[in-house]
Amino acid sequence: MPFRLFLLALLLGLAALQPVHAEQPRLLQVMLQGESAQEMAALVQQQGGTVTHYLPIIRAVGARLSREQLDAILASEKVQRHIDDLALEDQPLPVEPEVIKDKSCEVGGAVEIQTQTDGFSWMLFNKRDQPVRLERVQLDWPKDLGRLQSLSLGVEQITLPRDGIVGPAEIEIHKPSDITLNGTQPLRASFSRKVSGQLLQRDISLQVSFSGGCDEKLIPGYPDNLTDFYYAGVVGAANLHHQGVLGDGITVAVLDSGLWEHPDLTHDTEGRPRIPARYDAMAGKLVDVAFDESGHGTHLTSTIANSAQTLQAGQPSGDYRGIAPDARIIPIKAFNVEGQGSMLDIVRGIQWVVDNRDRYSIRVLNLSFAARPRWPYYMDPIDQAVMQAWADGIVVVAAAGNEGPEPMTVGSPGNTPYIITVGVVTDSWTPDDRSDDYIPDFSSRGPTPEAHIKPDLVAPGGHITGIIRPDSGLTREHPEYSLGNDTFVLTGSSQSAAVVSGLVALLLQIEPDLTPDDVKCKLITGADPAINRDGLLAYSPFVQGHGYVNIARAILLGERGCGNQDMDITSDIDDKKHFEGPAIVNKEGDITLPGLARMLSKEPPEKGTSHSRAWGVKTHIERLPDTYQPPADSPFDWARLYREEKSKVEAISAPR
Repeated sequence: MPFRLFLLALLLGLAALQPVHAEQPRLLQVMLQGESAQEMAALVQQQGGTVTHYLPIIRAVGARLSREQLDAILASEKVQRHIDDLALEDQPLPVEPEVIKDKSCEVGGAVEIQTQTDGFSWMLFNKRDQPVRLERVQLDWPKDLGRLQSLSLGVEQITLPRDGIVGPAEIEIHKPSDITLNGTQPLRASFSRKVSGQLLQRDISLQVSFSGGCDEKLIPGYPDNLTDFYYAGVVGAANLHHQGVLGDGITVAVLDSGLWEHPDLTHDTEGRPRIPARYDAMAGKLVDVAFDESGHGTHLTSTIANSAQTLQAGQPSGDYRGIAPDARIIPIKAFNVEGQGSMLDIVRGIQWVVDNRDRYSIRVLNLSFAARPRWPYYMDPIDQAVMQAWADGIVVVAAAGNEGPEPMTVGSPGNTPYIITVGVVTDSWTPDDRSDDYIPDFSSRGPTPEAHIKPDLVAPGGHITGIIRPDSGLTREHPEYSLGNDTFVLTGSSQSAAVVSGLVALLLQIEPDLTPDDVKCKLITGADPAINRDGLLAYSPFVQGHGYVNIARAILLGERGCGNQDMDITSDIDDKKHFEGPAIVNKEGDITLPGLARMLSKEPPEKGTSHSRAWGVKTHIERLPDTYQPPADSPFDWARLYREEKSKVEAISAPR
């Protein structure tokens, strides 16, 4: 079945399930598109309507109109397209952090334990109004702590044998126990021997079970997540920091929920102010403060450009917590505390970025939000605006979304084929070990409705630490992710996109003449694909794109000239020619690519530590014995590519 026919059948099936809205609002929020925004505005004014958004970037306006006014306007042949259902809730949303989806049980455990001289405590959060009864505690701990002497939840002691318990322990809380979790309470454990040195969280195994099937497990954690955020080191940005590459001279616009004015975000590593403007796309004006009610935008900005130094053993390490700590930042507010934002506000925000690109030297635009694609990319108003931004020289980085593992879950604007769309890879809390890095199920998968391969890359998005305003929407909804008053851990493709936006700023500082197409080319040709020991891909391109972002390889080995080379963005914008990707539907009805069956390993991808998967050609080849010979019918010649890349690196490194 041709891909378009398959998609049409799917969409028709979904359309039959859409709710019918019996009532129609007295005034409609409408988008009108024609030859020019000026012409559309004139039509609205002639009928006595109100122009709410002036959007020449897509030759359109947003307007408030009655049904009668709209009908009169549509009688004009000047209107090429209109959308009159913008009051519906099916609007773009910031990509929500990956959290427990089961709302019937809202028990959360803090990201980090607190250690004491004789043990530790773990804060637990019950977000429901009704208490939940503790039923079981499963606990294991380092042998040098001795016996478990006491265990309590809040003020309630859990009965243990008089002489304690030797681990591991599974402790059943028998009825009619009144030990319940109501609100926020610590689970505290003490041992017969005092803690000597640093008690690492990953050395403790702990799971608690409550009534109603509520289970919460302690995560492994980092040794020092509060002062060393780790991801700058994981992606190679820390090495560039030591070489003085900090994103200086590059402006990144972050279109999201605004910004909390924290000094590590408003000032660079030298203490210089670095926010040249703040724009409220909801109000349509420059503002002194783009107040972040949600916290989402602040966290993304922190990921991109936090200027605080990383500390190791309490001492500055020479690198920074943000990817591009000297980049200039422009916050653009388009979403409120509930994560609600209109398509028209988003387009207006992109319009402002394009209009002010030269004034503020805006080179990068971060878009960490996603909506279910309602139209082909070339008809989606946000995608149209994004294409124009790309054509005007702005590198647009978008989140793939957190709706995996099903195919075709990449959201808009990440479905725009020209831009850089980023999925998630997690380091399993071991930043120095890539063998357990994997792509989690929630990371959205391609292809797009027009058969394009997305995402383009994957980047760290698991448990990313950043700054957030205390008492913001996210901190109230997810108190368990807080590490302190202004530090917060989030997981999702929003954070992955922010990591890549920061890396793009570093790349542009080194090579300021790069076009957006060349930036994309260097990143995708420098990425590390996941390769199994059999020499085949561990993940489909619809899952990993070109692979794990690698800024060092992008700089040294990345190519120019390959970004979007088979497409013509000008013809696309002018509605003269649109482009389909290579995805197909095979005779079994599966979405695939020509030849993918030969390239993709039959081994199911492992989560966590893998004895088969390796990230990158170099790692794959160097783990194999010297006598290894790939199968004669292998679709990849990794050894040849390895030799070529090694030769290039040696030539670059040779003294001159």
